[in-house]
Amino acid sequence: MMIRGSAIATARTLQYGMRNNSRHSVNAVRHLNEGSVDVDHYASGWKTFSDVDVYTPGKYQIQTFNKISEEGLARFPSDRYEVRPSEYDNRNAHAILLRSHKLKESEVDVTVRAIARCGAGTNNVPVARMTEMGIPVFNTPGANANAVKELALCGMFLGSRRVVDGINHMKGLGEQGLARERVEKDKSMFGGREITGKTLAVVGLGHIGAAIARDAEALGMNIVGFDPGLSVESALALPRSIKLEESIPAVVKDADYISLNIPYIKGSPAEGGTHGIIDKSVVKCMKSDAVLLNFARGELVDSVAFKNFLDSGDGRYISDFPDDELWDHKNAVILPHLGASTEEAEDA
Repeated sequence: MMIRGSAIATARTLQYGMRNNSRHSVNAVRHLNEGSVDVDHYASGWKTFSDVDVYTPGKYQIQTFNKISEEGLARFPSDRYEVRPSEYDNRNAHAILLRSHKLKESEVDVTVRAIARCGAGTNNVPVARMTEMGIPVFNTPGANANAVKELALCGMFLGSRRVVDGINHMKGLGEQGLARERVEKDKSMFGGREITGKTLAVVGLGHIGAAIARDAEALGMNIVGFDPGLSVESALALPRSIKLEESIPAVVKDADYISLNIPYIKGSPAEGGTHGIIDKSVVKCMKSDAVLLNFARGELVDSVAFKNFLDSGDGRYISDFPDDELWDHKNAVILPHLGASTEEAEDA
């Protein structure tokens, strides 16, 4: 069970989850290394399952993975909550708070009542297994939408002009003492195009996709979009000029830029998942010089099919997810996973 609810937003939802689940008596079966054990994991199990030295009676215990914003953690009153990082052996945690850490079932103690992900995606949390155990998983869609939107817009500019190549070229000339001499002569090596008047296809029209569509329209772009699960709330946030298509091949066929803003779901599209959803059948519909912006999840793109696309034309791939096939391609710009890495997004 996943509940949509980024630190301040996560703190609110996590407090709600712990309080509500503490009011119910739900028995869960936990498969441990030593065998199956029937436990009421909503009851405090510290006397049996933890070390009294790291337990404070009367307080909810919260275990954190990754660095969580201090502003968000401050939402947990110290008289009711005790927050400990993962370095502590906090085996009696009532809740887990994490960002990108890939959570294992062995890290979820029998006392855990709720798990909260500071961000939109939950593919680093075994949601199905947590559902079987009766542990709700919260996320915070929209909290980092503006940060990801701005990075996607930056990606469009990086894909329009060979800015990164130009920077590296000038650094090399500077090391040789030739930068001033060649700064004008070499600019023709890094020509590009403007985005005004070009078409942007937005695949996925949630918080991030809608924000990208609105700002791209303000920059003079033509917007087309696709989202089979478009909600009323998201529809109302879209620019009026957007043209909606009925499939991914249809939305990408005339696009100069394509922005992926959909969640990663295990399984192929035929199985109801999104793994490799940008496959060769989609790639063959794209313009030869299209720019694909992937600030959603790396697994959405069939990297072999897309490498063939980059090899055969003048297309571009801009992403903050590394890929063994694409990371060093001359037509790819791969960044660290920067989507939500702003002070504002981490505190939201």
